[in-house]
Amino acid sequence: MNTYTQKSFLSTAQLTDATIKFFHQYGFIHFKKFIEKETVAELVNEIEKVQSYLVQNDIKKINGIPLKHGNDIDGKPLIQRMAFASHYSDKLKTFLKDERLQALLPLLHPYTGRIGENEKDGLVINHYVNAPGSKFTQIGWHTDSPRDLFLGSKILPMLNVGLHLDDCPFSNGGLRVIPGTHTQNLFSLFLKKKYYVDTNADKKEVGFDIEAGDLTVHDGRLWHRVQQSPNVGQASRRRVMYIPFVTGTFKPKHAKSATPFYHKVAQLKPKLIQSKYAVLNFLKKIAFAK
Repeated sequence: MNTYTQKSFLSTAQLTDATIKFFHQYGFIHFKKFIEKETVAELVNEIEKVQSYLVQNDIKKINGIPLKHGNDIDGKPLIQRMAFASHYSDKLKTFLKDERLQALLPLLHPYTGRIGENEKDGLVINHYVNAPGSKFTQIGWHTDSPRDLFLGSKILPMLNVGLHLDDCPFSNGGLRVIPGTHTQNLFSLFLKKKYYVDTNADKKEVGFDIEAGDLTVHDGRLWHRVQQSPNVGQASRRRVMYIPFVTGTFKPKHAKSATPFYHKVAQLKPKLIQSKYAVLNFLKKIAFAK
């Protein structure tokens, strides 16, 4: 495994030619100091307010997307994957209009991109922590491409833009990607690895030395995973705001939206997912979702 600290870029008002070239070659990019520490603290505070509202009102699903509930290190309720977070916060909604985020849209060229605040899963907050009641410590290998098929459209370019709210050096786990796999053929896109089940390190993967306020961007077609922290408790905490940059037809979600198939799969027990029947059904859904 490798760390790409030597390939990080400082955030600027506009993308440079070197930044764009690096992204198109490898399928990802790491911006240092994208926002200030004070802004990080403000966003964390706002997210905690949204979580409190959702927990107090016993909200389990937003626009068809299930929330992942667990328990924090003190045993208190914790939403470990929160979808459409900006729908409950004017501050988060305003942040999505930040010109620094808008400046990333040219990475989708020649497609016309937009921030999908009301599409797919909206603004997602992932909260990883190793604790007895935690339900979210890692994510297995996957790409984001099958979601398009499940939603009835062809695979289109999209960006997963992650704003990191905690320090997370390479040694503490975190995001792992396989450079260059965003240009792979369809066979590799679907069958290179077992989606979400395979959590093993890949000899070609790279990771990052992340500081709170950093931003990572990766092409949705890139193979990626989240490595579990070797620590427990507070030292393992990792919070990330994921902002979807999408292309194609505008497809907003609403309160009556159905739960997508891929979220139903994610709620199955691991042994069931690994069974040959679940795998065959998974591939069948991909093949016939048009």
